[in-house]
Amino acid sequence: MTPLISGLLVLLGLLALLGIGTPIAFALGLVSVLALLIVDGAGSLTILGETFFGGLASFGLVSVPMFILMGAAVASSPAGKDLYEALDRWLNRVPGGLVLSNLGACSIFAALSGSSPATCAAIGKMGIPEMTKRGYPNEIAAGSIAAGGTLGILIPPSVTMIVYGIATETSIGRLFLAGVLPGLMLTALFMMWTVYDCRRRGIGLLDLARTFTWAERFAALPKILPFLLIVVGILWVLYGGVATPSEAAGVGALFCIVLVVVIYRMWSFSKVTLMFRDTLKESVMIMMIIGASELFSYTLSSLFITQSIAEWIAALDVNRWVLMGIINLFLLFAGFFLPPVAVILMTAPILLPIITQAGFDPYWFAVILTINMEIGLITPPVGLNLYVINGIAPKITLAEILRGSIPYVLCMVVGILLLCLFPGIATWLPDQMMGG
Repeated sequence: MTPLISGLLVLLGLLALLGIGTPIAFALGLVSVLALLIVDGAGSLTILGETFFGGLASFGLVSVPMFILMGAAVASSPAGKDLYEALDRWLNRVPGGLVLSNLGACSIFAALSGSSPATCAAIGKMGIPEMTKRGYPNEIAAGSIAAGGTLGILIPPSVTMIVYGIATETSIGRLFLAGVLPGLMLTALFMMWTVYDCRRRGIGLLDLARTFTWAERFAALPKILPFLLIVVGILWVLYGGVATPSEAAGVGALFCIVLVVVIYRMWSFSKVTLMFRDTLKESVMIMMIIGASELFSYTLSSLFITQSIAEWIAALDVNRWVLMGIINLFLLFAGFFLPPVAVILMTAPILLPIITQAGFDPYWFAVILTINMEIGLITPPVGLNLYVINGIAPKITLAEILRGSIPYVLCMVVGILLLCLFPGIATWLPDQMMGG
């Protein structure tokens, strides 16, 4: 049996397990064990434990639960509500200002939490009812939050960027920097479409009728500025060489917990326990996927599947941009069915040698990959953000949420095209701050 046929069978087995609802980590592990048993016999089982835990034996992974804890602390507090209200006071005179406030709140909250579902839930709980109350159509109210929530995996500090850095052995600090300008670019594209769409439809007129004094605008800032300073501080110590990502994440998580306890009086044991419970659940899920994906990667390599795929793609006599187009279509398809962490762990180690051989920058590619994963978060059949929005706003149908998110998907496609035309959007800041 050729390696490519073996790879096809492994892929079909994996898709079958995922199709019947098997958790990703267990599906990856089961397919790997069965493939090794069939090919190498029972003797191959002796390396399973070592391989699985070897995938977790990285100091950089310590930053994952720390950043998740940082996000859980912020998400469990009213910080999202305060952030939303502050931006609403500053942007109320702009057409569609309430939607812009939600998008701005999503982008800032994404930087604090690093989680798309957490961003959708925190901002959506306040923003969607307020938008519908002021006459915004359901699809705009829900679609804008679903799209804004995707920024959580691009704007640093991003858990998916950490996972990419560990999977490909690239600099996490440089990856964070590479995501800054593209994240701002996507936010700007979202806002530009929103202003155009609201002006075209003539909606958001109630926003223009409301006025806030400068005192009221500045009064909304004190509660949210400390959290923004934490993000700025984390980025500064990372890029200033003061601390490693794990150390910065640990200090950031501690400061966020202290702030939510002090500012929002979250003294009760149950609330603090809830933060750590949510952190533990998400961290264990990600670690299980990382360990299982390491086992899956070992299996693919042992069966010479990885090498054969790389050789086959490298042998394609096509322009490098055609190759990148094929890779993008593949990533889009994978993102429709799998969460970002799983796609990155399964594909990045295979694709990285191919794209570097074709002359593409690995940090630029990380941004391209992440935007593809963002599209997957708001497109069916998985579309995690769609279901999060439907959960917090059950009166809005999935069809309405999807209709509202489609224009933002097109904005992301435009963002990918702009990055292809002007790769410096992703590479300029890392090169300036960390050297070329």
